[in-house]
Amino acid sequence: MALAPAALLAQDAAAPAAAPAATAPAVTTPAIPVAAAPTKPATTAKVDPTSGNVVDAAPVTPVQTIEIASGAPVNQRVPATAGIGQPAGGTHWDLQPPESPIAREAHGMVKAVLDPMMVIITIFVVLLLGYVVVRFRRAANPQASRTSHNTTIEVLWTLVPVLILVWIAVPSFRLLANQYEPPKADLTIKAIGHQWYWEYEYPDQGNFSFDSIMLTKEEAAKAGSPQLLDVDNRVVVPVGVTVRVLTTAADVIHAWAIPAFWVQMDAVPGRINETWFKADRTGVFFGQCNQLCGTKHAFMPIAVEVVSKERFAQWVAAKQKENGITPPVAGAPVAGAGISPNAGGSAAAEAATSATPAEPANAALAGGSNTTEAAAPAATPAAK
Repeated sequence: MALAPAALLAQDAAAPAAAPAATAPAVTTPAIPVAAAPTKPATTAKVDPTSGNVVDAAPVTPVQTIEIASGAPVNQRVPATAGIGQPAGGTHWDLQPPESPIAREAHGMVKAVLDPMMVIITIFVVLLLGYVVVRFRRAANPQASRTSHNTTIEVLWTLVPVLILVWIAVPSFRLLANQYEPPKADLTIKAIGHQWYWEYEYPDQGNFSFDSIMLTKEEAAKAGSPQLLDVDNRVVVPVGVTVRVLTTAADVIHAWAIPAFWVQMDAVPGRINETWFKADRTGVFFGQCNQLCGTKHAFMPIAVEVVSKERFAQWVAAKQKENGITPPVAGAPVAGAGISPNAGGSAAAEAATSATPAEPANAALAGGSNTTEAAAPAATPAAK
């Protein structure tokens, strides 16, 4: 097809200019850091929880995220330690070593009260049974006794069990009170049970979430982890802080349990339960779902990785960057670095206790009497 005269002239003019560009040597220019242009503050909208309408918007100053270099220690899995936070196996029959204040108190009760009690009662029953077999055998008693009752024995077998129960009850009540009246939490984690894996949320750190699924046999062997216990995404918490765990479920009843921390709490659909732990040392601690939840109940383990506060802050920053979450305003306390949750984080944690994505109707349940009281004044003027 013939070209128009104007097109031919443009093509001829472009050809000489293109030739030098093709033969020009490449020039490498060093990168010059350029200050970012100022941006308008982002805003967060406040939403009325009852009507769902936007009430107002408050400006939020944008801050810089912490850069985590590729290959930094935060990306490396902490190896599991044999005999710590996992079953010892073999002929080992004792409980796992305690790694939290509640676990130490419970172990103390087992060693000081329950174990001696079982040994004493077992020895007494065996000796009593042997005495009865020998003393009241037919050869020694050709004429059977016609004794119908014995007041002393009847008083003893009533009073002694009562004293035993009192002996057990005193440390038991103290342990229960300490276990279910937790101290002020430094960090909140929400564990949601699914068939058959766990989902975790960190409301204090921007409410990022992830799924935790059991490693296959080959993956566990490659990672040097115990089979059926390790997962692809572990729960990460800092050492020496009080961690509040909120449990719920999306389908059937599960249970979140870590034996080394002496923690077990049911995860029930439509409601939120609460437990807590405070790890004494760094390491990896394993647990499992402790409620029969279906055919793969044995394949939804729990792995908690306890790290230093600095490493936890790096891990949180990496997770926030991965999920596109802007960290709190500079200067505000950050849960995990200080370790006291910031105001926004605490509000998010409280919001997590009131409702879950899987059960929207739970908001009224968690609100309890407060929801009723808040609705009553609004209904009174309408009645008038």
